[in-house]
Amino acid sequence: MGFYREHVLPRLVDLTCGGPEMERWRRRAVEGLEGSVVEIGFGSGANLPVLPREVTTLHAVEPSEVARARARRRERPTGLEVRHVGVDGESLPLEDHTCDAALTTFTLCTIPDVERALAELRRVVRPGGRIHFLEHGLAPDEDVRRWQRRLEPVQRRVAGGCHLTRDTPALLTDAGFELERVEARYAKGPKPWTWFTVGTARTP
Repeated sequence: MGFYREHVLPRLVDLTCGGPEMERWRRRAVEGLEGSVVEIGFGSGANLPVLPREVTTLHAVEPSEVARARARRRERPTGLEVRHVGVDGESLPLEDHTCDAALTTFTLCTIPDVERALAELRRVVRPGGRIHFLEHGLAPDEDVRRWQRRLEPVQRRVAGGCHLTRDTPALLTDAGFELERVEARYAKGPKPWTWFTVGTARTP
């Protein structure tokens, strides 16, 4: 699945995670971001058009060469300094406490060792800094959860390791973040894929 993963999947992600509805969710996720920000799962730069002007530097972490190439068309108009600093959210090439905040959108569902990735974010974000997040994941309704568990093996295979049953707030609290703002509800679309959680959590 090398060609599919490297060339087809980034374009599918760009398509399914784009559009006006997703942009509204993304705007909610980035509210209040400022200063130096590390974004894991940068993808094709879908968050760039909605980032607040207070963001001065974006440290982009993205494994896909195709996605990074597609991001360049979004980088140029913003004038924002985008530094492509790595390809692996589980091992960030940044010094301790060098970022004011972190951003993750539709990324924690896919990273193989999500606990390690969150530990890395906690390491590089300064004390009192925030992680801003927008993720899909484990639904509150048991009938939807049953479908999520049934579909997850196929989802992981066709969507680059994406899980349907990860619980974002629980992952963040287990990683030592303090939840501040959490909003969760179904977005438009099939419920197994559209239980969205958006919000912020603070590093201690």
